[in-house]
Amino acid sequence: MENIITYVAMDTHKKQHKIALHYPAQEEIVEFTIKNTVRDIRKMTKKIAKQATGQVEFCYEAGVCGFTLKRRLEDAGCKCMVIAPSLVPRKPGERVKTDRRDAKKLLVLFEAGLLTEVHAPDEQAEADRELTRLRGTARDNLKRIRHQILKFLTRHGYVYTEGDHWTQKHITWLRTVEFTEPMLTKVFDNYFNEMIYSIGRLENLDREVELLAESQDYKEIVGLLCCFHGIKTLTAITIITEIFEFGRFETPRQLMSYLGLTPSEDSSGEKQRKGAITKAGNKRVRRLLNESAWHNRHRYYPSKVLKRRRKGQPQWAIEIADAAGRRLSRRYRHLINNGKMSCKANVAVARELAGFIWFMITQYQARKKTKPVA
Repeated sequence: MENIITYVAMDTHKKQHKIALHYPAQEEIVEFTIKNTVRDIRKMTKKIAKQATGQVEFCYEAGVCGFTLKRRLEDAGCKCMVIAPSLVPRKPGERVKTDRRDAKKLLVLFEAGLLTEVHAPDEQAEADRELTRLRGTARDNLKRIRHQILKFLTRHGYVYTEGDHWTQKHITWLRTVEFTEPMLTKVFDNYFNEMIYSIGRLENLDREVELLAESQDYKEIVGLLCCFHGIKTLTAITIITEIFEFGRFETPRQLMSYLGLTPSEDSSGEKQRKGAITKAGNKRVRRLLNESAWHNRHRYYPSKVLKRRRKGQPQWAIEIADAAGRRLSRRYRHLINNGKMSCKANVAVARELAGFIWFMITQYQARKKTKPVA
């Protein structure tokens, strides 16, 4: 059967897009540029659909335009794929890069089926993910201003030596610091006021994220993830909103690979060489799993806090979490006893923790589907 699909590739930017398209009845590639406005995009899709003899399919690399462009194209009746830029095939000898070349190259690969699609969230899932990312940004800003305060004080001879930083005692000491120069006092007051604002902002966002976790869409699944040793509400809701659809991973190995927790490899013939983890995919979830994995460096024992988190949760979920705790603790100590560095052992534990999380959520989804309707 003759192919009647019209393929369209877009090299996207904030202000304009470079378009390359191929009508099935023509040999040459049509190229033009449009502005990144709703009106121009709608006008473009109507013009292409009028000349096309069948389905119109668009593609563009994930980037500055997010998934809004995909929704606008689909609202116009066209199919659209958002492509993973890191998985686009590249020739080693290519040294010239322009918008026109990028659009044509993307079009050729799109027609050949050599591109990897990014799984796009719906608008609600994307909005929830933006909230958890905003909370992460606020945490980073607080960390940054605290670092700046400490370095400012060190430069001017004020070093706190009576305990850990950012305790109540340390904050009291900061409030008593006096400078001989009035300008230094003004500078420090600005630093200190910005830190107070950052603390308040982070506390407000923590409450917003916790309210999101208590909503009807997330309450059950957040409660299940909180059964794991080392995972609380903020970690659980961030993992869920970042991945948002665990069903797209057929096996736990696919999730591990997506999170960049699998080791890289450069093997040929009899030579085998495995390197560091790939660090591909979602770095936020990878960081959270590494932080949670450190809780498994000691022998597993459910604490009172963990038992309180598990109250009201189904027994099957608690059993999975207990099995994970015993397995991961044993795994960490086995690797350490065999001479592995603690950081490498922790990454291996984080990789297996991702597998247990995948199993927990897929079990929940399977049980929810088979639950009888009253």
